[in-house]
Amino acid sequence: EGFTTIDNLYVRNGTYFIVTNDVHAFPRREQIIAYIPAKYGVDGSSSDGPKELQFLTLEEAQSRIGDKVLKVSGFSVIIDDDEQFMTHYYHWWGEIILGFWRVFSSLRAESEVSLPPPERFIIPYVDELKWRDRPGVNAILMRAAFPLSSIESQEYWGDFKRLDTTVMFERAMIVSRPSRFVLPYTMYLYTHDSSMSAKFGKMIGSTLDLKPPDHFWEDLRQRTIKNALGFVPQLNLQGVVESPEAQATVLPMVMYISRQDTGRRLNDAAHEDLVDAMEKLEDEGVCIFVLAQMEYMSLQEQIELASKSTVIIGVHGNGLTHQLWMKPSPRSAVFEIMYPKGDVNGDVFKCFTAYVYDYEMLSRNMDHKHYAVWNDTLVTYPKG
Repeated sequence: EGFTTIDNLYVRNGTYFIVTNDVHAFPRREQIIAYIPAKYGVDGSSSDGPKELQFLTLEEAQSRIGDKVLKVSGFSVIIDDDEQFMTHYYHWWGEIILGFWRVFSSLRAESEVSLPPPERFIIPYVDELKWRDRPGVNAILMRAAFPLSSIESQEYWGDFKRLDTTVMFERAMIVSRPSRFVLPYTMYLYTHDSSMSAKFGKMIGSTLDLKPPDHFWEDLRQRTIKNALGFVPQLNLQGVVESPEAQATVLPMVMYISRQDTGRRLNDAAHEDLVDAMEKLEDEGVCIFVLAQMEYMSLQEQIELASKSTVIIGVHGNGLTHQLWMKPSPRSAVFEIMYPKGDVNGDVFKCFTAYVYDYEMLSRNMDHKHYAVWNDTLVTYPKG
């Protein structure tokens, strides 16, 4: 659920149309698109974005779609989401883009023909400025990752609507957060659904059932870093940076992302103990230790540190999304510090405070080892 690829997707007057004589070959309507304002209480009544989807037989299509059809060639990614989530670094890159790329990579591996990257990303419900996150990370990295792809907002749909024509997308993937949440997460607790989607209760969860090629993210990781920095640090299996020569190191790098100037943070004593312990390891010649406060660094500096790191440590939060740019290796690992495990007793909300899957799912996709830290307790899970 939440990531559906459709060939020959028609759109007219705010409605998606799928033309088929076998409706059962497709997911249910609500698994493809769910109207965002109805789900999130967002006032989207004035949006020109599609608000419903209909299946048409070939015979019905002749009268409903009309003879005037404008073909949009290539591959389009239509992001059915609202600004509450897409303006967040993790939700944009760790769910929307990573989920899309995992599905796309799986399709490309199975396809007998070449599947080029998308020509465009389309955001039907959000205007040109409101999809951008406040620090400006998402937009800059999108230009680095997909330099040839345009990013269109709800005005794009309005132009087609005023043109008064039917638009046919040659190939489109609809990425729909509300479709992923047709059933509440609590259903997992009571139905014992063992699927990855139900287990994680996250938009990207359903994609973990797919089997993309190993290291499917690596090409995109390297392209993004190269376009952002002008070079890609090359690390050996021990995590040592070997090139470019000016960036070379003799030990693996451990980066601790400090949140001490933010709301979600360690207490001062725990923070100081962690820094002291890491500096001691550095003095012993075990690693290079970097204490990073991302809010005071340029985006290029942040990406460079992440791409040169072998271990990232941090309190649960947005900065751990930077593991997307860390090279996978037998030593690559993420240590995520969470609220200590409490007495859950079947309480879903207490369960979330004990363990949150966001950055574990990123680690699974990136082939990094993930450790959740509850005080002096480490929790990790095997690959798979």
